[in-house]
Amino acid sequence: MFVDGISDQDLAALGLTLRLAAVTTVILVILGTPLAWWLSRTRARGKLVVEAVVALPLVLPPTVLGFYLLLLLGAQGPIQALGGPSLAFTFTGLVIGSVFYSLPFVVQPLQNAFASVGEATLEAAASLRAGPWDRFVTVVLPLSLRGYLTAVTLGFAHTVGEFGVVLMIGGNIPGETQVVSIAIYEHVEAVDYGSAHLLSALLLGLSFLMLLALYVLNGRFQLANR
Repeated sequence: MFVDGISDQDLAALGLTLRLAAVTTVILVILGTPLAWWLSRTRARGKLVVEAVVALPLVLPPTVLGFYLLLLLGAQGPIQALGGPSLAFTFTGLVIGSVFYSLPFVVQPLQNAFASVGEATLEAAASLRAGPWDRFVTVVLPLSLRGYLTAVTLGFAHTVGEFGVVLMIGGNIPGETQVVSIAIYEHVEAVDYGSAHLLSALLLGLSFLMLLALYVLNGRFQLANR
């Protein structure tokens, strides 16, 4: 059956892609916030090493990252050797791979936003007897909204467009691990350019709208802060 020109399998791939992007983004914001805060404030010698590791997916071929994650998560990998399940070719495996691959797109905007919060502002809050948590919630977070907006948009959009990592870890199982980017590749291999064009146009439009919304909201933040 086709709905508005999209097959049920393609709709399932689209739904899986959006669910993967949403779950990955939430996890990245939760994990990335303390990591970005530490990177923005620490003077530890290991900071540069941690920053390099976080930024590694920006330059590392996705298939390389996907290969090593497959060895980690797959059958006879260290997780299964310790009594855990094999997470390769599962949605959980896709989420783990997506978290690693999209990490810099969330951590770096948050780190930049946190770094822009001056020490004088935090010291003023501390002088009013605000504890570390209160300072973070009432001072840092409101001043870092643009950073969070950028991080969420880029993390979500980057996960939607993944191909190499998810293919290596999840394969191409319709309804379970087949995301839109893999469905497009499958249509091209089958010389079904009509379906490939339709899915590609959907991703193109979605990516454009998310970036447009980001720029519009950032522009409003700039005007409000003048």
